[in-house]
Amino acid sequence: MSQPIELTDSNFETEVLKSDLPVLVDFWAGWCMPCKMVAPSVLAIAEEYDGKLKVGKVDVDSNQGTAANFSIRSIPTLMLFKGGKMVDSVIGAVPKEMIVQVIKKHL
Repeated sequence: MSQPIELTDSNFETEVLKSDLPVLVDFWAGWCMPCKMVAPSVLAIAEEYDGKLKVGKVDVDSNQGTAANFSIRSIPTLMLFKGGKMVDSVIGAVPKEMIVQVIKKHL
């Protein structure tokens, strides 16, 4: 069972930008209700795409540097990284199918 990786200001470059696999990054916060609504979808995607996609979560309150680097203005924001570059994003509590469509375009 694959769990999302906890991403921080200090491990973001290694875990995301230097990853051999595409990485779905969930920018979230503990007080954000829409973030809690999308969390089960993110967890399910981590399990379903294990080995094909890495999934990580950035708590924007604890990791303000990373959030600022990617100009995060609204949460949840899901960003897909491939080859060290952000290739797609989804903002807001969207259905899992919408997130999967974005992922499939880049796998």
